[in-house]
Amino acid sequence: MKTDKIDAGTLASLRAAGYLPEVWTPDVATERKRRLVALRYQVVRYRTRLKNEVHAILHAHLIPKCPHANLFNGRGRSWLERQPVPDDECGAIARHVRELDRLAEDLVILDREIAQEALEDPAVKRLITITGVNVTVVVGIMAAIGDIGRFKSPEKLVSYFGLNPRVRQSGLGAAHHGRISKIDRSHARAMLVEAARAAAKTAGPLHAFFVRIRARRGHQIAAVAVARKLAVVCWHLLTKDEDYLWARPALVANKTRAMELQAGRPQRKGNKRGMAYVYNVKTLRDQEMQLAEQAERNYARFVARWRTRSSSDGVRERLTPVRQE
Repeated sequence: MKTDKIDAGTLASLRAAGYLPEVWTPDVATERKRRLVALRYQVVRYRTRLKNEVHAILHAHLIPKCPHANLFNGRGRSWLERQPVPDDECGAIARHVRELDRLAEDLVILDREIAQEALEDPAVKRLITITGVNVTVVVGIMAAIGDIGRFKSPEKLVSYFGLNPRVRQSGLGAAHHGRISKIDRSHARAMLVEAARAAAKTAGPLHAFFVRIRARRGHQIAAVAVARKLAVVCWHLLTKDEDYLWARPALVANKTRAMELQAGRPQRKGNKRGMAYVYNVKTLRDQEMQLAEQAERNYARFVARWRTRSSSDGVRERLTPVRQE
């Protein structure tokens, strides 16, 4: 027999004995961050769809590719108005362009609110020290994580983002690893992959890691591997209260100042220019780049001493350092 009274008593007994697991619920601030990040994501996707519709109209009428880098800036729009398309298609393009302008205004407002939320958050200031990560990505990651204390290991956080590979295994047989699971937090996972692509283009250990994986598995898998590496780095930085070891101070100051301006802080002129101005000095910027390149070479030299060795059963392989005689 199952009744509500019996079920309630069973749940109460399990709760009293400590066998009933608890589910973490986000607080008010985390819920607000999630709403802002989700709304911004919807606006960006809608803008992308409108741009694709404009490109589709041009492609349907055999219009060649725009000679300018951006079809929707001033020069690109002037070129777009001169193209020979039917009147009804011209009207559709004009409607799409007006809608893009309106969405751009909404995006500025959302970015300002997101930056205001991130200004006083110490976790955001810590994660922004990672190369290739901006304030939008950091706020999206922190909105998905909430309390880092609920993840006991970096593997738990990686699994939460759906970046862990699927495992197919029957009994005591060999385990087969496939694609990533993609089981949770698709938006945060997409932002991590976007940040990974940016980090892979900048000198540093992450770039060396990307190059090493790309040589064996290809570009796409290497980008996902860097995204997983970023999730692990985020867990260590948040749990240990440390900044990124290979952070570039001038670049971090420049990103922080850009976040302040995005939040509506006043500009600094004259002698009030801070550390962010150092990023505009080419000599100092090149010095930081040289340190990042040196860290990249050290990482490549470290992993070059590894070699692949089969285990005793011949099923798994692991990386072991080569002894230097």
